[in-house]
Amino acid sequence: MRTIATALFFLVVSGFAQGKEAFTGPDLSGAYNCQGDDSREGKYTATATLQLVSEHSSGSNGAYLFKLEVPGYGTYPGHAATQGTTAAIYFANTDPGTRDFGTGIATFKKNGNGKWTFTKFYFEPEFKDGNHGIESCVQK
Repeated sequence: MRTIATALFFLVVSGFAQGKEAFTGPDLSGAYNCQGDDSREGKYTATATLQLVSEHSSGSNGAYLFKLEVPGYGTYPGHAATQGTTAAIYFANTDPGTRDFGTGIATFKKNGNGKWTFTKFYFEPEFKDGNHGIESCVQK
């Protein structure tokens, strides 16, 4: 019995030692020009940046650092998890007093110029008693 347990242990450990699956999803990294429409604040422009975190990306699943810069409102760092061309994005204003944080769902596709674009719907549960909006972004 001990021999079987030892053999199983080494089989499992050797599987982990082989490493993770290589990232095969699209690399959505880059800076994007965005136009947004916020249910509380109205129309706005922004710059979004995505940076692939390759050591935490595997197969079609990507891990990204995210940052949204909105003139007059501030910077919203966060992170994203992707599966193919769909992303879940968390963001939070650097001023915690605003309670301006939320989660978005984005769909990416390439435009006719070969640039990535995405449309993101977001929800902010605590900003001004609840808020939502939509952004359309094009890679620079």
